[in-house]
Amino acid sequence: MKTDEFISLLASAEGPVQRHALARRLSLALLAGALGALLLTVVLYGVRSDLAEVARTPLFWAKVALPASLAVLALWLTQRLARPGMRGGALWSLLGLPLLLVWLGAAISLAGAPVEARAELILGRTWRTCALNIALLSIPTFIAVFWALRGLAPTFLGQAGGAGGLLAGATATLAYCLHCPEMGVPFWGLWYVLGMLLPTLLGAALGPRLLRW
Repeated sequence: MKTDEFISLLASAEGPVQRHALARRLSLALLAGALGALLLTVVLYGVRSDLAEVARTPLFWAKVALPASLAVLALWLTQRLARPGMRGGALWSLLGLPLLLVWLGAAISLAGAPVEARAELILGRTWRTCALNIALLSIPTFIAVFWALRGLAPTFLGQAGGAGGLLAGATATLAYCLHCPEMGVPFWGLWYVLGMLLPTLLGAALGPRLLRW
C-alpha cells in the first residue's frame, strides 16, 4: 500500500474536530478536580470557624490571590501546551510575578517583625502538614487534568505535565485556604509554594510516561 493510500485510510473515519473541544475538555476536568478538592477539604480538614469574619479582611484575599493567580497562569499554560508543537515559552516566566510579589511581602513582614517573632511568621502552627495537605488535595485535579491532556495532543510532555501539576496544586491551595488558619505572608511564601511545587514536579516527571501518544 502506498503512503498516500495509507494516510487516506487512517483519516477516512475521522470528521472535523469540534470547535472549542480543548477548552471544554479542560474546563470539565478543572471543574471536577476543584469540586473534588473542595469536598476533600471539607471532609478531611473542615472549614475554619471564623471564615466569614476573616473573609472581610484584605489579608485573607491577599492569601487567596497567590494560588488564584498561579491557577490562571497554569491554566493558560496547560491550554497552550495541550496543542501539538506548542511550548510554554515566556509564559513560564510570568509565574515568577506572583511569587516575587508574595516574597517581597514576606520580606517586608519579616523586616518589620521583632527577631524573636520571625520564626513563628515563617513556621506558623501548621508547617509540618501544610505542604503535604495541599499535595493530597491536588490529587483530584491532577487526575482530571491528566485525563484531559491524554485526550488532547501535547508534544512537550514534561512541560505539559508540569503545567497540569501546577494547575492541580494551585486549585488545591485555593480549596485549602478555606481551612488554613495561617495569616502570615512568610508562611504562604514558603509552605504554600512548596505544596504547589510537589504536584508540579510530579506532573513534569510523569508527563513523558502518561501523556505519550
